Amino acid sequence: MSDFKTITELLIKFRDDRDWKQFHNSKDLALAISIEAAELNELFLWKSNEDVNKEKLKEELADVFSFALLLAEKHDLNILEIIKNKIKLNGEKYTVEKSKGSAKKYNQL
Repeated sequence: MSDFKTITELLIKFRDDRDWKQFHNSKDLALAISIEAAELNELFLWKSNEDVNKEKLKEELADVFSFALLLAEKHDLNILEIIKNKIKLNGEKYTVEKSKGSAKKYNQL
């Protein structure tokens, strides 16, 4: 069993034990990801680049990942497959020859 499947099953058990599935529609899961990502950003606000409380960083990343895993599960998406496909697509948009060392968006290369 993959690590993604194992952790998703743990999340589902946690959710179902509390009868929270009723709140986990696609819109609210997507909003939760956004809100948790904002909380992640807040850890860096008004600080130097790498100055972050590592324990808080772990907590906020776990929240983002958790809601993302639940959203993927809800839509029966294979996480490894969709990430591999996105890497392939990005590789086509950001070829090494054009993008290496550049922070420009693909349509500006």
